[in-house]
Amino acid sequence: MKTFDVIIIGAGSIGVPLAFYLSKKGLRVGVLEKLASEGRGQNRAAIGGIRATHSDPSKIKICQLSIELLKNMKEEHGKEIDWIQGGYLYPVYDDISENNLKLLLSKQKEFKLNIDWVSPERVNELVPGINMNSLRGATFSPEDGSCSPLKVTGAYLSLAKQAGAEFYFNEEVISIESSKGKISSVTTSKDIYSADFYINAAGAYAKETGKMTGLDIPVNPDCHEAGISEPVQPFFKPMVVDIRPDDKSLNYYFYQNKEGQVVFCITPRPPIVGKDTDNTSEFLPLVIKRMLTIYPRLRNLRIRRTWRGLYPMTPDGFPIVGFTKEIENMFLAAGMCGQGFMIGPGLGKIISEIIADKSNKYDFITEQLSLYRNFTGTEMLK
Repeated sequence: MKTFDVIIIGAGSIGVPLAFYLSKKGLRVGVLEKLASEGRGQNRAAIGGIRATHSDPSKIKICQLSIELLKNMKEEHGKEIDWIQGGYLYPVYDDISENNLKLLLSKQKEFKLNIDWVSPERVNELVPGINMNSLRGATFSPEDGSCSPLKVTGAYLSLAKQAGAEFYFNEEVISIESSKGKISSVTTSKDIYSADFYINAAGAYAKETGKMTGLDIPVNPDCHEAGISEPVQPFFKPMVVDIRPDDKSLNYYFYQNKEGQVVFCITPRPPIVGKDTDNTSEFLPLVIKRMLTIYPRLRNLRIRRTWRGLYPMTPDGFPIVGFTKEIENMFLAAGMCGQGFMIGPGLGKIISEIIADKSNKYDFITEQLSLYRNFTGTEMLK
């Protein structure tokens, strides 16, 4: 039996940064992953956006910290992650979107977000050639940005190993032994592990992992597709997000990465529930029609590839973070709702302080994101 201070189940967007920050605090950390390497689940399907422009204080705080950590990654750790601070832009063409975003804007400012309403002329400066017909303006958050999901996870893996974390790949968790409200060991396809604390960061498989301890974790994945173009000269910086729904999609978004490729994604309507990661022939016609309507300059781009990933969804669109009542040494970091990449670094640092330092500074986060909330309402910008 291998013994650690903390066992993390899942080496993805949450588990890998968390392993680094826990190890940095002197804890002995073991990470169990059923796939062959880090980030092979949903991390590699992320498109790379990092924003703090959410609608609630918990996710705002977590992602503000993520931005701070990632924008300083190269300077502090010498790791190139292709960070671009291009901002997030939400253009508005109708009454409903304008009213919703302006109401949210006042709330976001209360939470000390750097975000404001900008004019149509300013929108055209930020995204030259955007469709100006009926454009009313936009909300713009200049401190948000993007970077490479693969490079970020690779950087954190290297840092975590340097700090002493041990990673066990190709090891699927088969069973979790517990008694008297406490986990005693975890058995994988290859070995047995024990620890003082266990963290469920299993992404799309958090529900199945929870069942091994008798917990019902309401995380049910749905499927989203994305694509990427060949590289071209840079011509716009923000992530452009159109929140207007139509009969087949709730919203869509796109940006240009550091290599000049335009990366894009869409939220299907209705949701496609399940774990099917095969891409479809329906995605490109749907997303391209929407993208060209708002930004005709994209019409001559050549698409390099498309792919499909999973959003581990909760009923209200918020993550589940915190200790469980039933199992005293089990901590949940699950249900990131497709935002694990942007949440991971900040949440990893926060959880390390909760576990290693026994900090209560983040009680407002674990209270809001508790497994035991009523899951009513919804995240507006999920």
